[in-house]
Amino acid sequence: MKGKLGFGLMRLPRKGISIDIKETCEMIDMFLDRGFNYFDTAHIYPGSEVAAQKALFSRHDRESFTIATKLFAPVVPTKKMAENEFYESLKRMKTDYIDYYLLHFLNDMNYKKYERFELWDFVQKRKDEGKIKHIGFSFHGGPEVLDEILSAHPEVEFVQLQINYADWENPGVQGRKNYEVVRKYDKQLVIMEPVKGGRLADPPKAVKALFDKVNPNASYASWAIRFAASLDGLLSVLSGMSTLKQVDDNTTFMSNFTPLSKEEREAINEAQKVFAESKEIPCTACHYCTEGCPKQIPIPDVFSVYNKRMTTGEFEESAKAYEELKNKGSVASDCIACKKCEQVCPQHIKISEHMKEIREVFT
Repeated sequence: MKGKLGFGLMRLPRKGISIDIKETCEMIDMFLDRGFNYFDTAHIYPGSEVAAQKALFSRHDRESFTIATKLFAPVVPTKKMAENEFYESLKRMKTDYIDYYLLHFLNDMNYKKYERFELWDFVQKRKDEGKIKHIGFSFHGGPEVLDEILSAHPEVEFVQLQINYADWENPGVQGRKNYEVVRKYDKQLVIMEPVKGGRLADPPKAVKALFDKVNPNASYASWAIRFAASLDGLLSVLSGMSTLKQVDDNTTFMSNFTPLSKEEREAINEAQKVFAESKEIPCTACHYCTEGCPKQIPIPDVFSVYNKRMTTGEFEESAKAYEELKNKGSVASDCIACKKCEQVCPQHIKISEHMKEIREVFT
């Protein structure tokens, strides 16, 4: 199983508002030194492709690693602008080819835009030219649409899905059902968000107790990643690592990977029940929602404060944290329910409805 761990470059360490290139170099070097070589970025991830060029491409032999990046069409108005994302990615990373290229964030509402812009033909032509080695797509919709896409596009070689133990049976994510569709078509699978934006690295106390009883020495992140890595048909399991410590932990247990035991699976089953009953908003802090917010509300930060209140009962602490957010700018009470955020949310969160709830809680 060694080698199936992928390094997601969306949550790289920052120094102020910029990516910390020095620490990123150290993280990448450790990752490669321990025998792993799959890196994942996207045109839409702020600064990520440029950081990859500085910390990876300029410092390591191009044949020693593979890179995946993505074209995100929903936010662009023209076909040409969408196509230009590919060429901009090549330019940013100063490379002649992409190993794994994905049409990004397809879902039930936007997948036909990729058809209208003829982007499937576009990436196939780039593959024929040798500028792309493998074609795939990332998906955030339901199994029926996923089945439709894979039926219409046999050229697809791999699919990237959000899969984690908390969302395995979540009706909003449909992790298990989507996984079964990919297996039906015998496509390779890349798993994203196995740690759910870091939330499963610090799960609720009840979940920690379940895991500690079985294996008190294992990190909580290892439970999440090993759940994903125990599935069949994998190309890579991505971990969006932000610190050298996280790289050390992930590469250590994945270098000596063992699938979940029966006892561990039983603990996971109980943990899933805890999450099913949780009142926590399932935000992974990807920040897709903040890009187009007309009120510039830091939605993930607002949700984080609310989740703290609902899951830990820290009423005074959460009220203070919310007041600090309010002093910095817009908060839930400023939401105008335009729902632009909901159109790009990978978790399909009804953000405007939650904003109403949060406004009532903190007034």
